[in-house]
Amino acid sequence: MLWGFHAVATMYGFWLPNDQRGSGSDFVRADHITKWGPPNPTNHARSVARKSHDISIRRMAKQDLIYEPVELTGLQARSVGIAFNNEIRKYGGIIWACAILATHVHLIIAPHRYDIRRFMGRLKGAATKQLKSDGLYPPIFSGGAQHRGFSPTPWSRLPWIRYIWSEEDLLWDIQYVEENPLKERKPKQVWNCVTPYAEQTRRAPHDR
Repeated sequence: MLWGFHAVATMYGFWLPNDQRGSGSDFVRADHITKWGPPNPTNHARSVARKSHDISIRRMAKQDLIYEPVELTGLQARSVGIAFNNEIRKYGGIIWACAILATHVHLIIAPHRYDIRRFMGRLKGAATKQLKSDGLYPPIFSGGAQHRGFSPTPWSRLPWIRYIWSEEDLLWDIQYVEENPLKERKPKQVWNCVTPYAEQTRRAPHDR
């Protein structure tokens, strides 16, 4: 039985498709970073952020990006949260947990009538419109600048999706996302787009 999804949307430049730790991409679109290695797709069930790798290579690869990596400010994160809430209220869907960090967003999403990647695309699109409306769109991506005919976006193309097949894993992931800001020494977040999961029992996260 499918209980939900753990979805991660990353900002431009945060996680490259040929990252040594693995990624959700099966090819490298950008020629300017192909020299840093081939695509490294993985179906990891848990975060590989702490996996051992050559940090210097990751940093040099990011220096070859066309644009500076995007990091959301507090005001921009708030704008993204407003967009998520408006999208959910208007078109439906349930978000059980949300953490909007500077370089990526974690969401625990209930099963939905839309394909989960399409649903994430709608949330990112709504966030982009809200950032523009609030005058908070990253300046480097404004003005219609294009590369190879494509307008740049502050979001990475594909989200990372993990399917959740048990309530035990669902509760683990909800708590993982709720506590994620604390790992960056930031306060716990409260977003209007979140509908708390009915089950009150919370199990302490553990390595798997």
